[in-house]
Amino acid sequence: MSDTSQGVGGLDFDKSKRALPGEVGVAIALVLIVVAFELLGRILMNDSFLFNTRENVDGIFNIARLQIIILQVSIIGIIALGVTQVIITGGIDLSSGSIVGMTAMIAMSFAQVGEVNGMENTRAVFFDRGWVDLPVILPIIVGLICGTLAGLINGFLIAYTGIPPFIATLGMMVSARGVAKWWTEGQPVSFPTESYAAIGGGMMPVFLFIFLAILFHLILKYTVYGKHTYAIGSNEAAARMSGINVARHKVLVYAIAGALAGIAAIVLSAKNLTAQAGMGVMYELDAIAMAVIGGISLAGGRGTILGTVLGALIFGVIISGFTFLRLDAYYQEMVKGAIIVGAVVLDQWRQRRSASRS
Repeated sequence: MSDTSQGVGGLDFDKSKRALPGEVGVAIALVLIVVAFELLGRILMNDSFLFNTRENVDGIFNIARLQIIILQVSIIGIIALGVTQVIITGGIDLSSGSIVGMTAMIAMSFAQVGEVNGMENTRAVFFDRGWVDLPVILPIIVGLICGTLAGLINGFLIAYTGIPPFIATLGMMVSARGVAKWWTEGQPVSFPTESYAAIGGGMMPVFLFIFLAILFHLILKYTVYGKHTYAIGSNEAAARMSGINVARHKVLVYAIAGALAGIAAIVLSAKNLTAQAGMGVMYELDAIAMAVIGGISLAGGRGTILGTVLGALIFGVIISGFTFLRLDAYYQEMVKGAIIVGAVVLDQWRQRRSASRS
């Protein structure tokens, strides 16, 4: 029997050229990496990476390690959700890490307590104005405004001045880091209220990451916003000719990316119970790497939130696996770099293969 069947309009459809979703390959890679660490653990450490080996602990799996894996990538994963949408439009965002540092400093300054150990917290940024012990909604709103405003500036510069995304977001990366240092002249901001600290407590960062991932997966897949995002990344000229307001949509995409970076900043500062101007350094590159590993095409027009989540999990597994094997931290950076380059090479290979099939 022939593998070729009649398609729409009598055209031949070759089943052998039908490609599996990109997420399938990423999921397989994730499983293989887990298996590799499991085997290395058995051989080198006489211990299991994934399964529980303690007799005094119930359960098959090492729940603590699984929680750590997703917890350590959840905050950068939130940033990656916004970066994914930017890359799908054919853009890039190098400013998200600096936006995290800036937003963390500003939001935390509105979340400080008035007393520490029964004494006045005179180091509170707005102590003299009495802006302490404020409702938790206020620093959250301030953080969202900061992140969104930075994203709006990125989007406006890219959409209405013609500046390449690389240059516009690079400028924001430098400027936002400067604002973070200027806000308190480089001094850290600490002692948040209990309600603010609860935002980053326990597994809350994971729950927020999962919620936002599901939300934006549905938005990209089922809304006009998602259709326009993919259309612009696939062919901007064609999208413009079809009636899509490309400039306005780009501003919206970058604003959402900035807002997600702001949420990540709030969660990070709440989790650490402090904010420092150096927070978020290199986060933008990790977020981009998560997206690219997850199958997002740097050429735009292709990729999913699910792929980015899988890419984040691969990052988490690698970091946890290296810690499990007691390897030094700098090996992680080497492997991260190799993975990023490998993911881009794989993306280029996919594009050439797709072009040859068409």
